[in-house]
Amino acid sequence: MKCCLLIHGFTGSPYEIEPLATYLKKQSDWKIEDITLPGHGEILKLNGVKAEEWISHAEQALVTLLKENEEVYVIGFSMGGMIASYLAVHYPVKKLVLLSAAAFYVSPKHFLSDIKEMIKDGWSGNLQGNELFKRLRKKIKYTPLSATVEFRKVVLKVRPLLNQVSVPTFIAQGNLDGVVPPKSANYLYREIGSNRKELFFLQEAKHVICHSKGVEELFQRVWSFLKE
Repeated sequence: MKCCLLIHGFTGSPYEIEPLATYLKKQSDWKIEDITLPGHGEILKLNGVKAEEWISHAEQALVTLLKENEEVYVIGFSMGGMIASYLAVHYPVKKLVLLSAAAFYVSPKHFLSDIKEMIKDGWSGNLQGNELFKRLRKKIKYTPLSATVEFRKVVLKVRPLLNQVSVPTFIAQGNLDGVVPPKSANYLYREIGSNRKELFFLQEAKHVICHSKGVEELFQRVWSFLKE
């Protein structure tokens, strides 16, 4: 059987990529597996959790899937994209999908635009419905500085390995992403060593790309890439 392993981002949960998981389940009879990295989920408990634990947790899940399935594809969002790239170098995965993968972090231009939108929602009384506000409030309250340092360790560990990624790779990026700048996708496309790679920008998408406008086109492209 074919299988997809989905890995969420820093301070996130499988919710971030759940729409894509649901789409793939509807399109196929493949096993669709998501994981929750240590310290992550609906309640964050990141204090004292190390970068190695996040990578090891994903490795253990992948090793199990490789034993049980003939082909495994790995899909990673944000920090999960960097972990997915690491796995593609060290294990025999068949294809790699990177969604808003965090080779770089924070786009000042689009982040400022998001802040302006958040202020506007605050004045109109809609702040509680603003996705950026909810993410920032959760992140500031429950993310210790040490966890951010560990996140950076993941990025710095994986960047030098990108030229060793040889499997077919699909890279997707939101053009309005205020967290991971568009230059991150261009960097990944340039550095990844595979001779089969595709770069796609979703014009109206922000960071949590699977919950953005126009996501149907993204899902169709991911599906076409995986099944070809």
